[in-house]
Amino acid sequence: MSRTTTKLLAALATVPLLVGLAACAAPASGEGGDAGDVVKIGVVGAGDPQWAAFEEAAADEGITIEIVDFSDYAQPNPATTEGELDLNQFQHIVYLADYNVSAGEDLTPIGSTAIYPLGLYSTKYDSVKDIPAGETVAVPNDASNQARALLVLQSAGLIELKSGGTIFSDLADIDAANSKVKVTALEASLTPTSLPDVAAAIINNDFVEDAGLKFEDAIAKDDPSDPNALPYVNIFATRADDADNETYLKLVEIFQTDPEVQAGLLESSGGTAVAAQVPVADLVDSLAKVEADTEAAKG
Repeated sequence: MSRTTTKLLAALATVPLLVGLAACAAPASGEGGDAGDVVKIGVVGAGDPQWAAFEEAAADEGITIEIVDFSDYAQPNPATTEGELDLNQFQHIVYLADYNVSAGEDLTPIGSTAIYPLGLYSTKYDSVKDIPAGETVAVPNDASNQARALLVLQSAGLIELKSGGTIFSDLADIDAANSKVKVTALEASLTPTSLPDVAAAIINNDFVEDAGLKFEDAIAKDDPSDPNALPYVNIFATRADDADNETYLKLVEIFQTDPEVQAGLLESSGGTAVAAQVPVADLVDSLAKVEADTEAAKG
């Protein structure tokens, strides 16, 4: 996702689509990836600077792409499944796994784009090590963000999770006896306003600047190299039958290596995006694991 997890979860509710969705009415013409085909790619936020740069870079390689804009995160995956899109790029592995399990589909990642670190902020302490034992830290209360936030706190040495931590961890998984701080859960938009009352708070990227903070103010955040962060890497996804499509794979390569595309990605994220070139096999393995965990969690 080029947006944060909060936006993805909120988008599970039906939201009116932007006019760009009308472009999905006709079947995609890039099914075979032959020369001259138009490859339709579903995104959220087509106005972000990386997409204009991507279109130009692809054209330089003889590939015509059409960026199809959505405001509803629930729509690009079904549109890809139904062949109205060839690819989409708006989500991380956790979100794709939930879609595949819920819909009984087999969309698959064919390349990574970036990870957007989730940060811990404080107006009282300049470092995690300065936070006294027994203090309280706030985290978002929605399931996906909360689990990720707890993993950040564990990596920072502030808590211990009984299970070691998973994408489904919640407050009940905290080993209080072996944790340095207490944790309280708040609605994501309220974690910034809680800063005067807590030692620190996990704040989603959407709310950092609105709270008068800077992304570089984070005293802890995801480590993109941490295996626990892999499920939150954003990806290009397509139908399993098209996973080896040479044109699609070339487009992933262009996105990952073109300087103007990468500059646009960084700009649109407020400088927070960390470019990721994860081997596809690792993405597929991570998806399989998260799908298995998701199925188990859904019972």
